[in-house]
Amino acid sequence: MNRTLLATALFGLVASVHAQTPPATADPYANNAAAGTLKFPLAAAAGVDSKAVTVAPAGATNQAAIAPGTWKYGPNTKAPAGAKLWNPVRQKLLDGGKVTGGTVFASTDPSTYCAMANAGYDFIWTEMQHGTRDWEAAARMWRTCPNAKAVPGVRVAYADEREIQHATDAGALVIVVPTVDTVAEAMAARDWTYFPPLGKRSQGGGQAFDPSMWGNVPGGYRQTANDNIVLIVMIETIEGIKNAAEIASVPGITAVFAASGDLANFSGYKQGDPDYERLINVVHDATIKAGKRLCGPLAWRDRPDFTCFQGGSETAAIARGVAGELGNLKDTQGKVEVGPFAPKK
Repeated sequence: MNRTLLATALFGLVASVHAQTPPATADPYANNAAAGTLKFPLAAAAGVDSKAVTVAPAGATNQAAIAPGTWKYGPNTKAPAGAKLWNPVRQKLLDGGKVTGGTVFASTDPSTYCAMANAGYDFIWTEMQHGTRDWEAAARMWRTCPNAKAVPGVRVAYADEREIQHATDAGALVIVVPTVDTVAEAMAARDWTYFPPLGKRSQGGGQAFDPSMWGNVPGGYRQTANDNIVLIVMIETIEGIKNAAEIASVPGITAVFAASGDLANFSGYKQGDPDYERLINVVHDATIKAGKRLCGPLAWRDRPDFTCFQGGSETAAIARGVAGELGNLKDTQGKVEVGPFAPKK
C-alpha cells in the first residue's frame, strides 16, 4: 500500500474510533445533544401526573419508593471489573509502604512546583490552608507537569464543598483536610471528596477530566476516581482527640494525620511532654483500630506504625540542597568593611 492510501486508511480508522467514543474533555457540556435531536419515550405526558413518585416504569431497577438509603445505583458509578489502581500513592499505601509528601508553601511558579514534584516525593502537598495563592495558580502548577514522579495533592482550608471540589476538579489526587474535630466534619470531608455512592461530589468538569490529566485513565476518571483518590484528615485539637476513634472510623478516610505542630499549639505541651505524647498515642490507637494509615511529619518516619509523612517546604528544600552541594563552602562570602554588605555595627 502506498503512503497516500495508508494515510487515508489510518485517517478513516481514527475518524471511526472518534465517532464511536467521544474524547474525554474537561467541559461537562461539550457532548450535549443538539436541540430537537432527542426523543423522550418515557417522559410524562404533557399536563398529566405520571405518578412517578410511587410508580416505577417497566424495566426500572428501583421499583420501591425513592429514598437515598435504599437506592440501587446504576453501572456508571462503578469501576469496570478488574480495574487496577492508577494512583501510585493509593497503591503504595495499600501495599504498606511509607509515603512522603513534599510541601509547596509559597511558590506559584510552575517550574518550582515541577522541580519539587520530580525531586523524589510520592505526592506534593500544595498548601492552601495557610498559603496565599488562589485556586487558578494551584491548578496551573498541577497541569504543567501532571505526570511528574509525585502526584498533585493539596491541604485545603476546611471540609467544605467549594474548597474540596476546587481541589478535585483541578486534579488533586491527595486531599488533606485540617482541624477535623467531629464526625460531622469527617463525613463532610468524605462527602465532597468522593463521587456517589460513597460521597456527594458533583460531576462538574474541570481539568481533572481533561485527557492531559486524568481524562483517559484506564476505566474512566468518573468510574475510578473513588478508588484512587486519597483522603487524609488531620486531628489537631483536644476536641478532635476526644472524637478520634469515631473520626478514624468514617468510611472513605484513607489516613489520619496526627498534627504535630498544632497539637502542641492547642494543648500547650511540646513533643516529648507526657501530656503531648498521650494525645499522639490516642490518634495512633484510634487510627490503627480503624484499619487506616497513620500520618505525621517526616521527622517521625521511624515512629512505630506511621507510614505517611509530610516533608518540608520548597524554600527549606532549597536551603538543604545548597548546604549539601556546597559543604564547607557554604556561607563563606567575602568580607567588606563598607556598603550594604558590610557587617552591621
